[in-house]
Order: sequence, then C-alpha cells, then structure tokens
Amino acid sequence: MPELINLIAPSFYGLHHDIVDGKHANYWLKGGRGSTKSSFISIEIVLGTMRDPQANAVVLRKVANTLRDSVFDQYLWAIDALDVSHLWRDSVSPMSLTYLPTGQQIRFKGADKPNKIKSQKFRVGFTKYKHYEEADDFNGMKEIRSINQSLNRGGSGIITFYSYNPPESQNNWVNQAVVAADTRDDTLVHSSDYLSVNPAWLGKEFIADAEQLKIDNPKAYEHEYMGEVTGTGAEVFTNLNLREISDEEIATFDNIKHGLDFGFAHDPLAYEDIYYDVARQRIFIFNEIYQVGLSNREAVEQIMALNKRNEPITADSADPRTIAEFRDWGANVFGARKGPGSRDHGFKWLQDLRQIIIDPVRAPNTAREFSGYELARDQNGNFKSGYPDGDDHSIDATRYAMEDSMNKGGYVPWT
Repeated sequence: MPELINLIAPSFYGLHHDIVDGKHANYWLKGGRGSTKSSFISIEIVLGTMRDPQANAVVLRKVANTLRDSVFDQYLWAIDALDVSHLWRDSVSPMSLTYLPTGQQIRFKGADKPNKIKSQKFRVGFTKYKHYEEADDFNGMKEIRSINQSLNRGGSGIITFYSYNPPESQNNWVNQAVVAADTRDDTLVHSSDYLSVNPAWLGKEFIADAEQLKIDNPKAYEHEYMGEVTGTGAEVFTNLNLREISDEEIATFDNIKHGLDFGFAHDPLAYEDIYYDVARQRIFIFNEIYQVGLSNREAVEQIMALNKRNEPITADSADPRTIAEFRDWGANVFGARKGPGSRDHGFKWLQDLRQIIIDPVRAPNTAREFSGYELARDQNGNFKSGYPDGDDHSIDATRYAMEDSMNKGGYVPWT
C-alpha cells in the first residue's frame, strides 16, 4: 500500500491524525475547487473500513442519479490509489463496494429516495461512517438529522463527514449550520484550498484557470477556488466578527447595556447583554436569551439570572402592558423611545460601527441573525429599499439596548 503522504495534501495531515485518534464525531470539510477534500474523505473511509471489521459506510448525495459519475467514481479512485482493488468488488446495481475478506460494504444512496436510506442492515457490523457529498445540496439540517437518526444505530465511534463548497451567501443554511456546528465539542470544521495540493495532481490548465480568475475577478476567485463565503452584496452587516468572548474580557466590561424584544405568538423573545467600547467604536454581544413560548414570569426569571444587578433594560415599547407586567415581576424594564425613522436609524448606526463582535457559543441565535440578515430583492433582482422585517429579533433587542448611544449622535467614522 502506498504511503498516505503521497495520496493526501499537506493540509489534511493533521486532520488524518485527528480522525485516527477518534477526537471528533463530525467533520465539516469546506473548500474551493481542487482542494481534494472529497478525495481525502474517500481514502479515510476506505482505510477505516478495512481497519475495523465492524465498520460499514453510507455515502450520500441529494439526488441519486448524480452518484454514479461523481462520488462512486471517487471511491473507486481511492481503492485504486491505495492499491487494494483486488480486495474490493464494485457493483452499480445496487451501487456499492464490498470488502471481500469480510463482506463489509460502502453503499451509495440518494436523499431523494429516503425509503432506501432507512434501516440499512449489513451482513456484518454497523454504519460507522457517513459521508454527505455536496452537503449544501441537501434541504437543511432537518433533513440531515432525519437521515442521521436512521443510520446512527448499532455501534460506537460513528463518524460523519460533510464536504461542500461554501455558497456565496452567509445566509445559506449550510454556512449558518457550520457556524453553529463549530461550537460543538464533538465537531471539527476544516478549511482547505488548492494551494497546498501537488500541482501535478491538478494539472497546468487548472492552475492557469485559477490564476487568471484571480486577476480578472478576485471576488469570484476567493469564492470558487479559496472556498470563501464572499457574500452576495445583499449583506447588511459587513462589520461582523464572530469569535469567543472570554470570561477575562467580560470581567473588564463596564456600563453593560441590556436590550429586550418581546416574543409574541410564534416569535421568540430576544434578550441581549452588550458592552459598547466607545473609544474603538465596537460592541460586544456576549449573552442572549432567545426562546419561543416563555411566560412573562419565566422570561423575567431567566433575564434576572443574567442581569443579576437588575440594571435597566430597554425594551420594545409597542406593548406597555407587557412592560408593566415585567416590572411587576421585578425586572427593571422601560420602553424604547421610538419615533419616525428610528428603526432605519438604528440599523444604519449598527452598520457604521467599526465592529460588531458576537460570541457564537454564548449568543448563537444573535450570531445567526446578524450574519444572515440581507436586503430583499425584487423580481428583477434589484435591492428593495429599506430593511426587511423578520428574523431580526436579536437585532431589534440590540437596537433598543444601544438607543441612548445612538441618540448621542453616533460617532465620526475613522479615516
């Protein structure tokens, strides 16, 4: 068998050891064209199946008729590259690869035929490996969770791979899902591009095309070849920084602001704790409550658990009775001073900040709303005027919290 160092790009060396050591259960591999992420996964799954006599694999694409000429051929390549083709038998109907010494299998399924995914029973062992190829083609995490729940049975040490080229828009479900996934201890998100790949594997024409696009259209190059989420031009908040906000940082925050957007019917209540660094013109959002169906009493209890000193909270003033009830339960809540144009002014003020720093672990829904908020387009693809309403509960709570600072005239942008 050839040395692995001759089959995978250097950008995957550390990831290989992470998999072998069993450090994570979920691996999201994002990258641009030619990053060889799918080649890497196919090699890992073939090797893992051969090393573990109980291991089988299911490889999935959204549409079944795309399997034959894409991911199935990819796994045949992996078997040939590892020089173990004499140990495997391939079948197109049903589409599978069988490890001859034991009868273990790698099966290929399309999510457009869900009944053929459920209850995968193998001659030996269980589904240890799953690979979602072109994960962004699936309909969202709900669909993927349903498949995982069907396949995650019968054994331990199950590993799931997701490979995809990130869509342009941060608002795309897979980009949002990866932001959330990256906060889990059992998950590793890995980025790769063609620059670490042996040029001989890609060919001169591939390299030439990439370098020419870099000159002609740098933004398209960043998206297509570097695997960057470059945006569609509709993003409202281009000043976001999603990162951990440490306990040590929070300990230095003074004059913390608190904002509240009430939940009605199916809309969630959104509460935010925010620090405003006036000198550097940036805000830190480091706590949230975001929940549907909270009673007013439950909401107050959760808020006061975060806001232990019961500092003033600026809330949506549309329902004075709700504010009064919150105050009856002991919360120091008062209504925002809304006026004509106050919503647009608040959005523009937030856009003009040098940075909006959000901790995606402490405030995951806030991170999702801010990063996914985009201008709406008309039927001709042109941007509509104004800021769209909907899925902006955390943003509204942030506006309310920062009301006093906004009304002081904002700031003079750095030059």
